[in-house]
Amino acid sequence: MEYRTSIEINAPLEKVWAVLADVERWPEWTESMEHLDIVGGSELKRGVKVRIKQPRLPAMVWEVTEIEPYRVFTWQANSGGVTSVGDHRLSVAPDDLVVAELSIRQTGLLASLVGLFTSGVTRRYAQMEAEGLKRRSESS
Repeated sequence: MEYRTSIEINAPLEKVWAVLADVERWPEWTESMEHLDIVGGSELKRGVKVRIKQPRLPAMVWEVTEIEPYRVFTWQANSGGVTSVGDHRLSVAPDDLVVAELSIRQTGLLASLVGLFTSGVTRRYAQMEAEGLKRRSESS
């Protein structure tokens, strides 16, 4: 299962990145997140683990596998035969709008089965995150 969404944000790239990278504050701007805790650290960097609790889903620990400030961060979680990869990419369009591209990909032996039960929630949460990132970044 894979889902991608993108949204244009009328805010400086630095502000959008600051909102996106401050993962522990995500519950303030998206209802798709109940609680996020960086485990054993205080900032988002490669190798850092983040415990995430989302409504209607079990808590999972995600590990940051790629990070390039102001451009991308990717994290991955493994649970019950499924590997989930969340990708967050920022780029600047010619009109100076920031384009945020969010994706979630699930692979593994049970990915198809899990996808049958969770694809609607996964898609809805990714869209909520994109819209929340836009609102938060565009606010003063």
